[in-house]
Amino acid sequence: MATAGALSPGDLDAKYSIKRAPTSKPPFSLSDIKKAIPPHCFQRSLIRSFSYLVFDLIISSIFYYLATTYIRQLPHPLPYIVWPVYWFLQGCIFMGLWLIAHECGHHAFSDHVWVEDSIGFVLHSCLLTPYFSWKISHRRHHANTGSLQHDEVYVPKTKSKLASSSFYLDNPIGRSLTLLVKLTLGWYIYLTINAAGRPYDKFASHYDPRSPIFSDTERVLILMSDIGLVTFSYMLYKVAMIQGFAWVFCVYGGALMVMNAFLVIITYLHHTHPSLPHYDDSEWNWIKGALSTVDRDYGVLNKVFHNITDTHVLHHLFSYIPHYHAMEATKAIRPILGEFYQSDSTPFFLALWRESKNCLFVEPDNEIDEKNKGIYWFKGQY
Repeated sequence: MATAGALSPGDLDAKYSIKRAPTSKPPFSLSDIKKAIPPHCFQRSLIRSFSYLVFDLIISSIFYYLATTYIRQLPHPLPYIVWPVYWFLQGCIFMGLWLIAHECGHHAFSDHVWVEDSIGFVLHSCLLTPYFSWKISHRRHHANTGSLQHDEVYVPKTKSKLASSSFYLDNPIGRSLTLLVKLTLGWYIYLTINAAGRPYDKFASHYDPRSPIFSDTERVLILMSDIGLVTFSYMLYKVAMIQGFAWVFCVYGGALMVMNAFLVIITYLHHTHPSLPHYDDSEWNWIKGALSTVDRDYGVLNKVFHNITDTHVLHHLFSYIPHYHAMEATKAIRPILGEFYQSDSTPFFLALWRESKNCLFVEPDNEIDEKNKGIYWFKGQY
């Protein structure tokens, strides 16, 4: 197993040793991996899935009650300190709820698709995410992970195709500004203009039913996603007219921004790591692509985020396994995967800075034999 250890802040600017993931044909098949997983791990329990949803909603309601009841009663300037604490805690719970909707999109919540789509649609709409739009593009991401031509998100560019502005931003100040934009606006920029997504021959947006991301049979679902977003946004507007926009931001908007930041961090770090290869069409196949991701450790937040963070390799192999079986299934497949399994215990905030510095673009190795020329690795120096 190739594993990168934790780095201290002083180590971030130093060269570090990362063992690359194997790029050869795995000595096992998908069925071999599946046989290693206890059969009950593939079973969905509607009651158990609902219990996690209800628990998250209860915790979110408690945070809301405490915030709206007590924070304004605190003496000045304590509210300016406590509100950000609330935003972080509530934002983490929002992330957990978002991930339950994500499971609905993967058919991992229930045996009944209509139940999953109903719950996922409501949850994602209330978190300002277009449920069906994202479900469709995310499904294609799972079908094409690691492909430079066909993956849907976090598709790295080669050095020659990188925007010239990246050169000027390749310094601590530039990276800080880039990360600030990514963590505050990145999720909505991606949804709106498909930034960091697969290039299309015309404008692509998750909000546009005519977008080339979607097929003709899917366009009505995109319209439904938009209706869900408009409906909930209108509800927020009506509440703001009564309570004030500042109140809406304090109890909802700040937490949503924290959720959006974690959403970008989690997805970025799962698919951006110096050990991970990317492939062009000459080398890519599904299982090699599915193994081109890395499990990360977020400490106590692993549980809050329903273990999507530290079981993501399994998730790309069997996305329909419920999160409450994911840890057991991951432990079962690690001996089979061996060195094909990638994990990194570096604290996510350190890894985010490190990867933003060292994973700017992808290139094949300079000295490479002809048969491996379709394999690309992250690079960080111009």
